[in-house]
Amino acid sequence: MLMQDVQNSVIGVGDLNQLKWDLNHLQPVDVGEYITNLPTNERAIAFRLLNKAQAIDVFEYLPTEVQEELINSLHDVQVVQLVEAMSPDERAELFDELPAGVIKRLLQELSPEQRQATATILGYPEGTAGRVMTTEYVRLREGLTVGEALSKIRRQDEDKETIYYAYVTDDNRTLVRVVSLRQLLFTFPDVLIRDIASDRVIKVRTETPQEEVAQIMKRYDLIAIPVVDREDRLVGIITIDDVVDILEEEATEDIQKLAGVSGDEAALSPPGVTIRKRLPWLLAIMALYVGAASAIAPFQSVISAVPVLAVIMPIFSNTGGTVGIQALTVTIRGLGVGEVTSKDTMKILRKELFAGVGTAIALCLTMILLSLIWAKPQERWVALVAGTVMASNTIVAVTLGTLLPMGLKRLKLDPALVSGPLVTTMLDTIGFLTFLSLISLALNVLHLPT
Repeated sequence: MLMQDVQNSVIGVGDLNQLKWDLNHLQPVDVGEYITNLPTNERAIAFRLLNKAQAIDVFEYLPTEVQEELINSLHDVQVVQLVEAMSPDERAELFDELPAGVIKRLLQELSPEQRQATATILGYPEGTAGRVMTTEYVRLREGLTVGEALSKIRRQDEDKETIYYAYVTDDNRTLVRVVSLRQLLFTFPDVLIRDIASDRVIKVRTETPQEEVAQIMKRYDLIAIPVVDREDRLVGIITIDDVVDILEEEATEDIQKLAGVSGDEAALSPPGVTIRKRLPWLLAIMALYVGAASAIAPFQSVISAVPVLAVIMPIFSNTGGTVGIQALTVTIRGLGVGEVTSKDTMKILRKELFAGVGTAIALCLTMILLSLIWAKPQERWVALVAGTVMASNTIVAVTLGTLLPMGLKRLKLDPALVSGPLVTTMLDTIGFLTFLSLISLALNVLHLPT
């Protein structure tokens, strides 16, 4: 049965028994997507068609807002079963969105072990390793043999999130070594764990920023990384699926900031959410653009005397802003993936300036040509000024697009805070003021009327 066939089913119209069979024989991730795309009033109906095991698996693949919606529509017993079966990190993410009263009730219904695991994760700040880790991992003691270790894994650890790695601790739970499942499987049973486990453990602390965790795992090609507290005691692990979510979240946040959009807006967000997320940025940009408008206002008589300026000025605005955003995007991307650091500021600026000079010459010549085409014979002197200002604005654009995010990174702020609209507005203000000032100066030198 293909997913598109299920999507053609209509709840309440077609054969519910056939739909139930289909949903229970599809992969959980596909069923989660199907339920998410249903109208709100049909999601609970479809979810109730799932058997218990499938429902538990599907629930973790649903967006948080859909999980919250289902919690409000299902019986308490069903809700507790679903929440109990979630991994602690997924459960903590869900609890972030639920009302305090609902969280308190659900925590009381969880087993003591799961309650403690969830409370531990919720105790760490958002955006840190402690908040995205899971407390489900395989822990071994140094004195075990390989045979004893495998027996323990088979007997006790079948529900752990991953068993690609086992983490070796001493009696104080201090992380000392790591061993892979592959090593355990291909080693004789009577060999001690300490003799095959590696003491070169790559780990992160609970307070490590989540984007730094993702960079470390990418750098060392890890599918899981241990998380320790300040005393080096093992408290959890972060797995590759969590890192994929982190990278998507960070990339989405950066893209939205570059476009002047507040975080957490999705393509299918309700219109009210869209307005609430976008309007503050738009009002802020309008306020910023008052600076660019103020740069133009004193030169209204100059624009009246040289009408071709009205044709040329939009090209300044669009081209300069695009050049700045190009440099800004490349720099933020390099910082985001760990390709460069704030220490590389001069190296990147030097590269951008060399590229900027070449770009500036090409744009200068193009601007001169366009100005000559549009200008009246008595206005053709404007072409030289336009080309010169276009070249200088290009150099300013690549400089701002590089230095602003680097400066924010050095100050330990988010480089994406320098959004595209902000850089564009700054460049417009600088470009218009420079261009119109030079035109005004030229009019006075040439004794032309204004």
